[in-house]
Parts: sequence; C-alpha cells; structure tokens
Amino acid sequence: MELLRRIRLSIVLFTIVVAVGIAGYMAIEGWPFKDALYMTIITVTTVGYREVNPLTSAGQYFTIFIALAGVGTAFYLFVSTAEFMIEGHLKGFLAVRKLEKEIARLDNHYILCGFGRVGENVAGEFKVAGERFVIIENNPERVEDARSKGYLCIEGDASSDEILIKAGVERARGLVAAVDSDADNVFVTLTARVLNPGINIVARAILEESKEKLIRAGANKV
Repeated sequence: MELLRRIRLSIVLFTIVVAVGIAGYMAIEGWPFKDALYMTIITVTTVGYREVNPLTSAGQYFTIFIALAGVGTAFYLFVSTAEFMIEGHLKGFLAVRKLEKEIARLDNHYILCGFGRVGENVAGEFKVAGERFVIIENNPERVEDARSKGYLCIEGDASSDEILIKAGVERARGLVAAVDSDADNVFVTLTARVLNPGINIVARAILEESKEKLIRAGANKV
C-alpha cells in the first residue's frame, strides 16, 4: 500500500535526521549524548526552547541544517499518517453505509444468526440456492470472515431488537437461529417472533432439553 510505504519511509528519514543531529552535536560541540539528543529533538520539533549550551558558528550552521531537514521529514510523517487515518476512517464509513443500503433493499429474505460452524454451512446452502440473506454475528473475527466471503454481515447481538430491525426482520421470510448457545437461540427466537409474528424460524438446539424451550419461544422447527 502506497500510504504505508510513505509512512515507513518518513519514519526512517526522521530517525536518520535525529541520529545525524545527535552525532553532529557530539562531534561539533563536544556535548554529551543527553544534551545532543535534547538539542536535536527541540530543533526538529520546533519546540523552541533555548540551547542547552552556547553554539559555535559551526554549530549554528549545523542547527539550521537539522531544523530544515527535521521539519521537512516531520511534516511529511505527519501528513502521511493523517492521510492514512482519514482514508481508513472514510473507507470504513463508506463500507458501513454501503452495507446498510444493501440490507435496506432486502425483502422476503432470510436472517442467519451466528456464523460459526453451523452458520457457515447454512450460509453456503443459501448461496447455492440463490437465496438472499443477511448474517448477524457478534464475534468480530467471524464478521470479517463472513464479509471476506462476500456475505452481508451485521456485527452485533442477534437477540437485540435494534440489530434484528437493522437486518430487516420485519420484511424477512425466515430466520435461522444458529448461535453457539441454546439460551441465546431462545432469546433470538423470542425477539424475532415478537418483531415479526409471521416469520418462519428454524432454531439450532445443542441440548435435547432445549428443543421444547425453543418451540415455546416461537420456533417453527428445531
């Protein structure tokens, strides 16, 4: 990436300027390392504190050189870093906006809650069948994995009203509760059933005794 290359280059250049400054003051003025480091830093950062010791004529010319070189490289580093941060935030913002618009256009779709082993298999089946669907996943790593595979994925708690509404639960034809916890799947089922009484819900049960609870919560099939 060009920006990262520029940032690395500016860090290297800035480090070289500081090293040259320290070595120069030690050689020209005979200062100890601490004084040479201090003088170099206040010069390249334009802090403007007074010199630690009076400068010779050669030291003054050297300070001018360090100031010009240091300010230039420091400015280059600052601009490159700021550009990288702004670009990163902008890309992230645009990606979220694009995701929200695509989900808002979904209708008569499926909502897949959970992108673990079971959820990933279900997503694959949906894709093969040509079904439109959106995934809700709380684990950031799984969210990235789902998005890298080209799936629409919302990061958040699938039992949250806000997240389910964002996924278009009121317009969805079906929901698959495939979270890694039976208790969470019960909450997801209850919430989805309240938000959309007519939605078809298929829920995953890890324990046998959880099946009846999921049916009572509103699941059509377990």
